[in-house]
This record gives sequence, structure tokens and C-alpha cells, in this order.
Amino acid sequence: MTKNYTRAAAIAAVLTMATTAMPVWADVKDYEFQLVSQEVKKGDAVIAVKLVHKPSGRAIPDAVIFAKRLDMAPDGMGEMQAKLDPVPGSEPGVYQFKTSLDMDGRWALTLGAKVQGETGTVQTKLIVNAK
Repeated sequence: MTKNYTRAAAIAAVLTMATTAMPVWADVKDYEFQLVSQEVKKGDAVIAVKLVHKPSGRAIPDAVIFAKRLDMAPDGMGEMQAKLDPVPGSEPGVYQFKTSLDMDGRWALTLGAKVQGETGTVQTKLIVNAK
């Protein structure tokens, strides 16, 4: 009986370890920024982006955005830059930036962010049209 009890206890321990929810970390390549709207008005504008976990489609709040740039490189004027100031998002996972766009055209929004619990950096470049 002791031998069967020991074997049953060992099997139970293995099954418990196999079925216990262990954290599964994604790769930073599983995340992307998406524009909420691809067009903004010329002049004072707010650009909104959503950080998404691609496999689940879930919006990711609480990322730390440490790199941001907005320039007209898509129209061959990379030296033409606009200042970006973060403003509170409208919903979890949405990040907004206030800016002033002096010219109509295509603006490249470049972002770098850290996602809580992940190693590496989510980097993206999105094209915004100012009209």
C-alpha cells in the first residue's frame, strides 16, 4: 500500500505542476501600435494610438513610452519635426499626443515603448495624414 500511495502522490505532484497556470510571456514582436485615426487636422491636433497584443487583440495599458518623434520624412522633409506632448488617453491601452502640424501632408510617428513584464522594446513607425 505504501508503494501505491507513493506512486499516486508522485503522479498527483506531476499533474499539479503540469496544470498549474504558469505565466506565459509573449515576445515584444507580439505587440504593435495602431493608429486610432489615420487622418488628423492641420494645426493643433491630437494623435491617438492603441497598443495591441496581436494574438489576443487585447489593448495593453500601462506601457512606458520613452521614445517619440513626429516628422515629415514620408514627404521627403525629415528635418520638419513637430513637438509631441502626451495627454491622457480616452480608454485603457490608448495613448494620445497633442501636437501642432504646420503643414498638410504625411507625418511619420515613431514610438518606442516598454510593456510591463516583457523584455525588449516595442518599436513602430506609423504614417499620419494631416489635412
